[in-house]
Amino acid sequence: MTLFYHFDEKIPLTGRLAMGIEYDGTRYCGFQRLKHAASVQASLEEALAKVANEPIQVHASGRTDSGVHATRQIIHFDPPVGRSEKAWIFGANTHLPRDVAVRWVKPVGDDFHSRLCALGRRYRYVLLNQISRPVLERANVTWCRDPLDADAMHRAAQALVGEHDFSSFRAAGCQSKTPWRHLHFIDVKRYGQLVIIDVQGNAFLHHMIRNIAGALVSVGRGAQEESYIGELLALKNRRKGDVTAPACGLHFVDSVYDERFDLPKEPLGPHLLSFTGEWTGERELPDTPRVAYRRSRSLSKKAANPEQEASS
Repeated sequence: MTLFYHFDEKIPLTGRLAMGIEYDGTRYCGFQRLKHAASVQASLEEALAKVANEPIQVHASGRTDSGVHATRQIIHFDPPVGRSEKAWIFGANTHLPRDVAVRWVKPVGDDFHSRLCALGRRYRYVLLNQISRPVLERANVTWCRDPLDADAMHRAAQALVGEHDFSSFRAAGCQSKTPWRHLHFIDVKRYGQLVIIDVQGNAFLHHMIRNIAGALVSVGRGAQEESYIGELLALKNRRKGDVTAPACGLHFVDSVYDERFDLPKEPLGPHLLSFTGEWTGERELPDTPRVAYRRSRSLSKKAANPEQEASS
């Protein structure tokens, strides 16, 4: 899609709608609504309800931890009334707090489900690697003052690619029924003072990326050898793991869907990385039973672990 286009303000959108959401997670408990703390979902549902003049419940492509940001969280909902594209976007943004925004809205078929149809989720963990503490970037990067060897971090991280038991990288309170996840890719690159951990998988465990980031920083600082990440993975024991990296450096930047849904394409976030020029949907997904199942293709045989598929 182009970065600038005209919002239709006359034609009421009917049927199921998908939306692209951006938010600064600093003051939220995460996306999912909770009774005891502010959530992105609660703010979004309240704003959309004011546009529709009726209650609305949204479903998201994935949860995020407390304090984690998102530049392309995909949600869907079934509106009780028809409103134009402009009304949904401008109306919601008028009622949303300044740290949450709707980027686009698009009609989709009833077979679309933001969570169940997602083929992959992509995150970027941003480290600011310099001696002095950050000021302008302090809310959306993690500061590391020790020199980091990004190349060593990248080589070490490749042990995580593929389908594994990630018990060593899941939070103690993780509620997932299985520790198995499939990492499509993980890259670590340096851009000046920024070191970026770019990772995509079918789904992620609670604190999984932040625990991976903490271990990779130990490798980058020279405190651990490159074999450290593979060794932690093999232990399947969180008690043997490394520190959990802060939430402020983590950004949910993409949810990947089958091309038939024709969702808008956008530059990958966060915006301070726009100079890299990468857009969504550029990387080829692995040809696995899970991806094939989500694409609704006929399979020659069932997925190896149905319980694992159901929990992703």
